Order: sequence, then structure tokens, then C-alpha cells
Amino acid sequence: MRQPLLAIPLALVLLMVASVTTADDDKLDVVYHVSDESKVNFALNNMQNHIDGIGGPDKINMVLVLHGPAVRRFDALEAVATVRNAVAKLQEQGVTVEACANTLTALNLEPDELIDGLKIAEQGGVTRIAELQSQGYAYIRP
Repeated sequence: MRQPLLAIPLALVLLMVASVTTADDDKLDVVYHVSDESKVNFALNNMQNHIDGIGGPDKINMVLVLHGPAVRRFDALEAVATVRNAVAKLQEQGVTVEACANTLTALNLEPDELIDGLKIAEQGGVTRIAELQSQGYAYIRP
């Protein structure tokens, strides 16, 4: 007897969900990617909604990787209060925010010119994203 066509896609979805959780801590692993300056607030809001929707920060490992024009929004001298506050709240919940080293060079920014707590993706933003994906992180680009 033939199985319904829905069985195969459902099995694939279940495998994908299983593959983005880590065996060590049973948390969902997610990397958010933002390069468009106009999407920064949207992405930060999505990240908080994601944490809330999954049941809290203890259920997720989340990394935000920034590169390109979006990095300008995290310049300590230029960052608006909404970005500062959203990043601080996300970091309090265990989110790691990483800025692309190549972008910093292109923008003539030093790491200490960014808002507090940002890490540097020394190998580059897109390389870092690919690395996280190879470790099973789900990729989201708002």
C-alpha cells in the first residue's frame, strides 16, 4: 500500500527539527544574519519574539552575526537607544552578537568603537555563519 505524500515531507521536517538541537543541552541552535541596516530593529524584535515563543532563553542558543552596512547601527557613538536596549536585553538572555572583522576594516571601525559586549567574527561574518550552519544551527535572515 502506498504511503500518503504528506508522510515524506513530515518526516523531513522532523529530521530537520531534530538536527538543530544539540545533544549536550537539548536547546535549539539558531543563527540570525543581518547585513541590511534598515532591518536591524526588525531582526532584534524577531529575536526577542523567538526567545519568547520558544519558552525562554533556556531553550535556545542564539547568535546574531552582523556584516555590511548593518554594523553601522552598532557603532557606540551612533547607536540609538532602541538598538542598545534590545542588544543588552538579548545579551542578558545569553544571545551572542558578533560583528564581521572585514566589515569593521571596510568601515574604519575598531572593535572597541562598537556597543558593549559585541564579539568579533575574525574570520568574517559569512564564514562565521557557514561555520555555525555546519554545526547544525538553523539559519534565519529577517
